Amino acid sequence: MRRREFIMLLGGAAAAWPLAARAQQPQRMRRIGVLTAFAESDHEAQSWVAAFREELRNLGWSEGRNIQIDIRWGTDDVESMQQLAKEVVALQPDFILTISTPATAAMLHETRTIPIIFVMVGDPVGSGFVASLPRPGANVTGFTPLVGSLGGKWVELLKEIAPRVVRAVALFNPTMAPYAEYYLNPFKAAAASSGMEAIPAPVHNLSELESVIAAQSREPNGGLVVIPDAFTVSRHRTEIILLAARYRVPAVYSWRLFADLGGLISYGPDAIDQHRRAASYGDRILKGEKPSELPVQTPVKFELVINLKTAKELGLDVSWQLQQRADEVID
Repeated sequence: MRRREFIMLLGGAAAAWPLAARAQQPQRMRRIGVLTAFAESDHEAQSWVAAFREELRNLGWSEGRNIQIDIRWGTDDVESMQQLAKEVVALQPDFILTISTPATAAMLHETRTIPIIFVMVGDPVGSGFVASLPRPGANVTGFTPLVGSLGGKWVELLKEIAPRVVRAVALFNPTMAPYAEYYLNPFKAAAASSGMEAIPAPVHNLSELESVIAAQSREPNGGLVVIPDAFTVSRHRTEIILLAARYRVPAVYSWRLFADLGGLISYGPDAIDQHRRAASYGDRILKGEKPSELPVQTPVKFELVINLKTAKELGLDVSWQLQQRADEVID
């Protein structure tokens, strides 16, 4: 072999050594924090987190190999939620997933630097989390279920499944749902166009909740629209369903989990899909993109679920046309 060729061969091999050494080095473990306002015993919340984890795996992020996920399950107590947010921030994760408006508010109180991806935040602009949906700014972005027209859609479904209803009551917790007006305005408009009375009903505790629902049974032809917030969805969905059944009040809900548990009818965004999409944003952040460059996204998948068993118990005859439009009919 000629001297020049030998030197070139030696130089090429030496240049390859660092690359080979780097290839053999283990991939750096990335850390992901999760804060949710839902309890660890909540099966629905567990399924949402599972969907998030599964989509991360589909994107090449495997727990124990290149990511570690630290979850803090929440409470409706503000001080406790704030303490949990502190714990997550102290772990210095690469990004944080927050589930619900209270969880996002608590986390943003603790950090304005760690990237945050939220889901199930009713009004991220009105809550002051982002500057706008297309340009969120700062360290936060995510996925909002807020579609203002849903307030009107719920009224239409209430009238369709219970045609005798002349009075629609919108149930919500004003502390947990500062965005309620986004639903209430189309709710009122749709009720007026259907010749129905629209009654906003803010409630703060379980006693007030029962009083509002019981009042609908004292006057005939009342119906209920349950606006989603941490109070109605996370803490008291079972009580709401049982009270609606006890007082025989037809009710429309936002998430399919209500219909699964015995609620009459639900229509709203697919929560599983929103958590999967949150994982796709997490993948992009782990690969170097910034939350400020990722627009807040609205739902792309909706579900209509009807519980026929509950309808029969309420004496309602669900039309074949409405059943045909449903994504699922529970017998």
